[in-house]
Amino acid sequence: GFALAQRLGYLYLDTGVMYRALALAAAQAGIPTDDEAQVMALLAQSTIEVQPPRGDDGRRQAVFLNGQDVSWQIYQPHVEAHASRVAAIAKVREALVEQQRRIADRRSVVMVGRDIGTVVMPHADLKIYLDAALEARARRRCEELRAKGQPADYADVLEQLRRRDALDT
Repeated sequence: GFALAQRLGYLYLDTGVMYRALALAAAQAGIPTDDEAQVMALLAQSTIEVQPPRGDDGRRQAVFLNGQDVSWQIYQPHVEAHASRVAAIAKVREALVEQQRRIADRRSVVMVGRDIGTVVMPHADLKIYLDAALEARARRRCEELRAKGQPADYADVLEQLRRRDALDT
């Protein structure tokens, strides 16, 4: 997806970063990520922006939380552990889907994430569904983490993805 977005000059939007940014905001505020009312109040007070990366530092997109670049922070293990919990809140998904649609209304995007073609952008000009094996996704995730200078144990990453898939289902 990222290479396609670069080639077309489109914004690459991995929608998962928005849930990660909200999970980071919750962690910073000391809000439990399963407390719907507090998470929704936090979301209402927060701005999450996704922009093209600045420079060539390995980012696929620049993610801003309340004006602060959090592109690297959102991949910390404690944030990752809570992103699925935040995404499990239906009202959070509804609010972020609206934001994702507004982004796509303003500019051309290659949008990546779960339910993009069916829920977020059901009338998109082009939809491509790819389903990678859990093991392939774990290998790719380990490579991404190591490229960012973070330690990555394949077995741990595999188990995290397995748990996330179960939660997301």
